[in-house]
Amino acid sequence: MNKKHPINDIESRKPVLQPARNRFIYGLLTVITLLSGFLSRRLFGDHAFIKLYVGDALWALMVFFGFAFLLRKRPTPAIAAAALVFSFSIEFSQLYHAPWIDNLRKIPLGGLILGFKFVWSDLICYSLGIAFGVLVETCLIRPFSRFRIITDR
Repeated sequence: MNKKHPINDIESRKPVLQPARNRFIYGLLTVITLLSGFLSRRLFGDHAFIKLYVGDALWALMVFFGFAFLLRKRPTPAIAAAALVFSFSIEFSQLYHAPWIDNLRKIPLGGLILGFKFVWSDLICYSLGIAFGVLVETCLIRPFSRFRIITDR
């Protein structure tokens, strides 16, 4: 048999040119986004639009930057997909109200992470926040990053 096994096929394992993600930059972006979310509620919480939508978009943006920090060798679409699945999962978990998870939600940090009530508009806010993260990475960070060759996918 002359068939090449896909694992040994060199053509299928060509190196990919991908920007190097700097963990310091993504860690800083995660913290800045987190603080922006807190400040948006604290300073502009009286405005309904900011209270209802901006915080959720910033939360998803923070999740995107957090995944980019943790999974620094993964391509941007994979980071966006992971952030979207995570954010949507948290939102859909708000449909579940067992005593143990509702007790977690009563803790301030648990309430911030898990939320309290399922709202369809949050899914749109999460999508927009993550899309903004992709835009920031693609247009503002990547053009100034040094590139490296990735051979291990």
